[in-house]
Amino acid sequence: MTMSPSVPIPDRPPPARLALDRWTWREIAHLLVNLPMAIAGFVYALLVIAVGVGLSVTVVGLPVLVAGLRGARLLGRGERGRARSLLGIWIEEPSPLTRGRQEEGVFSWLWSGLKDPVGWRSLLYAFIRLPWGVLTFTVTLVSLFVLWPVLPFIARGLTAADRAMVRGLLSPSDELERRIAELESDRGVVVDTAAADLRRIERDLHDGAQARLVALAMGLGLAKEKLTDDPEAAARMVDEAHGEIKVALQELRDLARGIHPAVLTDRGLDAALSAIASRCTVPVSVSVDLAGRPAEAIEGIAYFTVSELLQNVSKHSGARSASVEVWRAADRLLIQVTDDGAGGARMDGGTGMAGLAERLDAVDGVFVLDSPVGGPTAVTAELPWRDRVPAGSRAS
Repeated sequence: MTMSPSVPIPDRPPPARLALDRWTWREIAHLLVNLPMAIAGFVYALLVIAVGVGLSVTVVGLPVLVAGLRGARLLGRGERGRARSLLGIWIEEPSPLTRGRQEEGVFSWLWSGLKDPVGWRSLLYAFIRLPWGVLTFTVTLVSLFVLWPVLPFIARGLTAADRAMVRGLLSPSDELERRIAELESDRGVVVDTAAADLRRIERDLHDGAQARLVALAMGLGLAKEKLTDDPEAAARMVDEAHGEIKVALQELRDLARGIHPAVLTDRGLDAALSAIASRCTVPVSVSVDLAGRPAEAIEGIAYFTVSELLQNVSKHSGARSASVEVWRAADRLLIQVTDDGAGGARMDGGTGMAGLAERLDAVDGVFVLDSPVGGPTAVTAELPWRDRVPAGSRAS
């Protein structure tokens, strides 16, 4: 949604006075422009309804109606802009209409357009404005010549009704619409992240453990052939295969740890984060102050967030020490990772910070990076706290 301007527009004009000040002239201009805008909006709404509904029994009717509703959004944007500039009220712009994914087809596009509440409210606003536009234009024009001493009060009363109509019909659906737009965006981030993780796991299996096991199978096959002709060579090959098996098992353990470590499932964040810290090239102190365990999904995100941050400390920070603190505050799980390195970390610096921020945002989390040049670096992450559901009480 559009952010408010840097210099806020007053949402309420000063009290009307017996003087034609700048506020009064702006309100008069708004009232006089009401008529041409109302005529244009009424004609547009009438055409959209007549053509769209009239042709709805044919193939082209619904696309025409959807296109008309999208055009009504543009009319609403113009009316909000007119209200901002002449009436001094700030109405937030609604969220953009989400375009259906290409693979979902034309019916998804039609349905998302037909159920657009912003378009329907803008069309209703344009349709009902004609009589009001005629009334305000006539009263204002006559008052300019006959009732000009009290014109400021007349203009204020008429524009008060205009303000109410703009707020009532052209305002976005407030918190609900904003949350819908955020959730739709977050859903895309989650899907993309999951797909990237699956590709990483597939690549690691193919290039690592799978290739090593194929080579192991070939080596054992050759050893079997040499078993009778050259037992010593066969024994050496079996020893090599034994070493390859150990390496392959370690690679599989590392891959499993990257998917979901067993220590996290069995012993929780304290033990799992201590294990990560022990593998870091920088001495890391870990402090976990949690009375209970959060939901598995939240616990997993917290684990991998700290894991990624400590990898950045090892690779990029040049730090001598680092610390990890985890605690709960009300309904939030808070994580802070600090180091005494060179600092200068950025969200767009190629260290995966932007990806972490997106993952946390997808679950209503917060990611804050404070890393001045010269250090120290402090990363604070917040996650919503959800209590862990006992395994026996989950729905099967």
